[in-house]
Amino acid sequence: MTITAGIDIGSGAVKTVLFRCEGEDTEWLARQTDRVRRRDPLVLAREAYDHLLRETGTDPDEVAYVATTGDGESVPFRTGHFYSMTTHARGGVYLNPATRAVVDVGALNGKAIRIDGRGKVLSYKMTSQCASGSGQFLENIARYLGVAIEEIGTLSASADDPEKVSSICAVLAETDVINMVSRGITTSNILKGIHLSMADRLVKLIKSIKVDDGVVLVSGGLANDAGLLKAIREQMAEQKVKVEVTSHADSIYAGAIGAALWGAFRHEKLAALNALPKAG
Repeated sequence: MTITAGIDIGSGAVKTVLFRCEGEDTEWLARQTDRVRRRDPLVLAREAYDHLLRETGTDPDEVAYVATTGDGESVPFRTGHFYSMTTHARGGVYLNPATRAVVDVGALNGKAIRIDGRGKVLSYKMTSQCASGSGQFLENIARYLGVAIEEIGTLSASADDPEKVSSICAVLAETDVINMVSRGITTSNILKGIHLSMADRLVKLIKSIKVDDGVVLVSGGLANDAGLLKAIREQMAEQKVKVEVTSHADSIYAGAIGAALWGAFRHEKLAALNALPKAG
């Protein structure tokens, strides 16, 4: 039996999970999400990790591997670090075994990752960091419009005449939104237009990796934005991409899950190597 932790540090939030693994059998022990909000993510990671140990009654010495991903390479108590594409891929298959592509929509960019049934990365494409298809852009617009993050999906779904944001640059796209407000475009139609613009770019990423079977799982900070998910499905139909797009209640933890599971795998491999008789 192996207990591992996964810590995914993103630009907007720190996600931390604790797993118990024994061969192919895994048990999710605990999880926690902390918004960064100008706080030190390394401090948040330490606090969240300690909290999960206390919550589960786990002694630190019982944890065989602390795996980080995202921007977690500087976590001082980590055992090892994994690239975010590999962790989101593994986490995606864990959450839905039919997953053959993961669309990670984070605070700064979006990534489409084609994978096999084991979670191995086959190909990927990502948006540029300045593109207006990111969580930070949507959060900035919501703040400007006076809308809570939790309201975005519902408001977007009630739109009756959405207007797409024309520019791929986030700065210029924000100017587009200001112009829309001055022209009297409703908040719902602005948000739905932003969702459609983001979805258009994300679907183009999906097309570029040529996924043609299984399901596409949305992960990252915007995975549970119902308005964005609906817009992605609409754009998939419009662009004739014939695969199912879905999310999961725990999609935000995909990277942390993958880190914990890869950590368990690496620990088992290292333990097996150490058990080999020494030469000479």
